[in-house]
Amino acid sequence: MAATARASDRILKVARTIADLAGDDNLKPQQVAKAIQYRTIDRMQ
Repeated sequence: MAATARASDRILKVARTIADLAGDDNLKPQQVAKAIQYRTIDRMQ
């Protein structure tokens, strides 16, 4: 299932926050994956 543009933007914002907290200048695939997991958990509630 493809994410909408709005969902993709939100996922990237969360991934950017995760990277910032880790002190990383660039996003890593693991950070994007974690953001997707958070989005999935949020949608289940």
